[in-house]
Amino acid sequence: MKVALFATCLTDTFYPETARAVLALLERLGCSVEFPLEQTCCGQMHFNSGYADHAKPMAAAFATTFSGYDAVIAPSGSCTGMVRDVYPGLDTTPPATYELSEFLVDVLGVTDVGAYFPHRVTYHPTCHSLRLLGVGDKPLSLLRAVRGIDLLELPAADSCCGFGGTFAVKNADTSTAMLADKMRAVLDTGTEVLTAGDNSCLMHIGGGLSRLRTGVRTVHLAEILASTEEEPWAPATR
Repeated sequence: MKVALFATCLTDTFYPETARAVLALLERLGCSVEFPLEQTCCGQMHFNSGYADHAKPMAAAFATTFSGYDAVIAPSGSCTGMVRDVYPGLDTTPPATYELSEFLVDVLGVTDVGAYFPHRVTYHPTCHSLRLLGVGDKPLSLLRAVRGIDLLELPAADSCCGFGGTFAVKNADTSTAMLADKMRAVLDTGTEVLTAGDNSCLMHIGGGLSRLRTGVRTVHLAEILASTEEEPWAPATR
């Protein structure tokens, strides 16, 4: 199987450790992964802001860049949803693109990836992965198989965190209120770590938790799954 990594803009710019974790995880599971240097934005921000005409050439460029691959893996339900759900309406045939947990469970057929993460963790299911892609409990199945983990249930888990891309900018007051509810739910678990499949939501929630000095870290699902006893997870320095 010819596999490509689509890092996404946010991950490439702010969270490169997530992309490295996806690569390490997939290679550990026997995949040979390529990273096409021509990749750019999928066009989601433009499309969601009402600029479909600007998103259209970006979609075409994405399809060209990733043509010839059997599977394109993204550490983002949001960007994966853009490719799979929106591209056909932009007259672009999307390549076979998977959110990470989908690929691991549905394509590779694994839930135990050999991970080790001895921390208290709670999981936030992001809106696009939950509602658009329908990943269901695949991320939780992967987390339950992690050795050493203390997996805590997040109250009102399916509630939006309030990010929504440009929504958080255009509707700041509403977004902040939604964020406050999400942070309260996270803190009520007594967790050390909040994880999710999208760095966008983790950036939003993590920013709020950091400003309140709660001590709760946000860690992408890929980084937990890539962690092993031989190579344990270490916080990234920014």
